[in-house]
Amino acid sequence: MILSLIALIVGGTVLGSIVYGKVKQKRAQSMEDWALGGRKMGLIIFWFLNAGEIYTTFAVLGISGYAWAYGAPAYLAFCSVSLAATVAYWLTPLIQVYGKRYGLVTQADFFAHRYASRWLGIGVAAAGIVALIVYVQIQVTALTLVVSLAAGPAVTPTGAAFVAVAMMVAFVFLAGLRSAAFAAGVKDVLMLAMVIALAMTVSDKVGTASLLDLFATVGERFPDLVRFPGSQPELGLNVTWLVTSALNVALGTYIFPHMFQLCFSADGENTIRRNAVLQPIYSLSYFFIIALGFAAVLAGTTVPGGDANAILLSFVDQNYPAWALGVLAGTAALLALVPGSVLLLTCGSIFGRNILRSLMPSIAESHELMASRVSMIGFALVALWLTLAASGSLVEIGLSAYAAIGMLAPGVYAGFLMRKASAFAVFCGIIAGYAVLWIPAVGRVSSALFPHWEIGLVALLVNSLVMVAVSMVAPLRLPRAQTV
Repeated sequence: MILSLIALIVGGTVLGSIVYGKVKQKRAQSMEDWALGGRKMGLIIFWFLNAGEIYTTFAVLGISGYAWAYGAPAYLAFCSVSLAATVAYWLTPLIQVYGKRYGLVTQADFFAHRYASRWLGIGVAAAGIVALIVYVQIQVTALTLVVSLAAGPAVTPTGAAFVAVAMMVAFVFLAGLRSAAFAAGVKDVLMLAMVIALAMTVSDKVGTASLLDLFATVGERFPDLVRFPGSQPELGLNVTWLVTSALNVALGTYIFPHMFQLCFSADGENTIRRNAVLQPIYSLSYFFIIALGFAAVLAGTTVPGGDANAILLSFVDQNYPAWALGVLAGTAALLALVPGSVLLLTCGSIFGRNILRSLMPSIAESHELMASRVSMIGFALVALWLTLAASGSLVEIGLSAYAAIGMLAPGVYAGFLMRKASAFAVFCGIIAGYAVLWIPAVGRVSSALFPHWEIGLVALLVNSLVMVAVSMVAPLRLPRAQTV
């Protein structure tokens, strides 16, 4: 039953999305058609596509597992989503207008055009691909859990990971951005329905009178779980960590190349601004997701190897009928498959347009499109290797991705706020920020000066200060055509 439901949900959604894409859009003849859906995404489609890239397995499996493993630090989800929408209301219309005005397709196009620097565009393209592959790892990890659940002991974890990557690559090859938007709508509806249905019935499963009583019971029996720094105080996940992590996520959400690129796909400023107004509604779902993580604590749920990422699947498996687990697993598969495919699509478009074309300026657009598609296989294999070689919760992996992509944030914000910002200044800031993240000695000094801060935000601040200082010393004189 579980396998049948997963196959029905995933197979039906993928087939429907491909048919929808074929009906709405002819075969992609250009990078703009393939990567941006022809810049024709209206409010409803853009809403689901945008939400589909924010509310992934990170949101459902990751946050519920984080609540089970650490407790109160999972409240990060509430803060970061609303703050990110606030940033989006101001930032995303500017991105959309600039991209449409100059015919940009990728985030690296923005850097290359705004700062009149092809080499900066190539560097940003490489940095963006690295961050995106880490984010693809989240989706591969989650999809691997679902494949393992469906196949049982007949498939090893490594085999399940290969199957997960194959599914993701197959979907993105068969579909374009518009097809992914249809699939995102289906999985969002399923996700909300499943999470609410589980939350409405979970009290009976753990012996509490209501959801509020569930939280009260957790507070009585596990007081450390519902207050900071959570059940593992030695990790330093206190209020300072919460605030700095939420700010880092908010500032970095629309800096991810796939989110930046989605802004180019909107059909107008009103569409993208209304989306920012509506997006915080989704943050209400985190109340139910965290409640499910706490319910797993009360129920004494166990999971093989103590993998927090699988706790929600294990809780439903141990307390609900098989059909409920099948629906949840099918929904979780879509939560990984759809965002993962868009992430790979973005990696491919960045590679073809900003790296390959920079090295081979005379390449035909049809060849560029084909190279972009083929490159996705390589990026998917790198994400597979990271999945097999690393461990950690989906939230921890996600925060590391936000830290990495945050190094591009100062260049984006300065592009709209600082006329004097130069390519050299942006590059110096990026190098300084990565030094904080990746050089152990610098990281230790930063941690000592800013105890319990999210290291990504420290690196972003260092990056910004260096960029502003260099811009003041060596300002850029932009040609008229490149002003914002």
